[in-house]
Amino acid sequence: MHLEQIRPFSTDRLRLRGLTPQDQEALYAYRLLASVCLFVPFEPMTRAEIAERLVTRWANQSLKHDGDGVLIGIEEIASGALIGDISLQITSLHDGNGEIGWVLNPAFGGKGLATEAAHSVLHLAFGEMGIRRVIARVDTRNTASIRLCETLGMRQEAHLVENELFKGVYTDELNFAILDREFARTHEPNPINSCGSHSG
Repeated sequence: MHLEQIRPFSTDRLRLRGLTPQDQEALYAYRLLASVCLFVPFEPMTRAEIAERLVTRWANQSLKHDGDGVLIGIEEIASGALIGDISLQITSLHDGNGEIGWVLNPAFGGKGLATEAAHSVLHLAFGEMGIRRVIARVDTRNTASIRLCETLGMRQEAHLVENELFKGVYTDELNFAILDREFARTHEPNPINSCGSHSG
């Protein structure tokens, strides 16, 4: 269960790929917004912070060990614009567990693009990587992400009440999960093609 390198892959409307230093301004356009950062574990970012991450943590494009994570850029094919990012992390090699998360530029919201991107990354997780179970942890106030998890077919497994002092407020968290076999039930034997996705 590992990923040596992120190879670009596409859906009908999106190209999913590793991030590069050329993505700095596009990332800054939404990661500086307080509304985007409200329910995620980072504060509005500066250009300098983004530039530093792009050559350090976000430059990693492999998943081999517990705790390894990659940040996958979401590029809209029609415009060529980077519109968001998806995180994928190995939480336990032994147990075959991973975690997914997403951030989308709100200027591109309401079109189902985050769902399309997350769905494609689940194909990567359950297919090429061989992950057995993927979770998503969502603030209960984040109704858009809750709907996204439900659309992906993820099951709500827990409601943690005031489990974390998050940005000065005790918040509730919902835990969603999906197993590889549950994801496979809704897909043809060749899911990449049947969902309109392809590598390259």
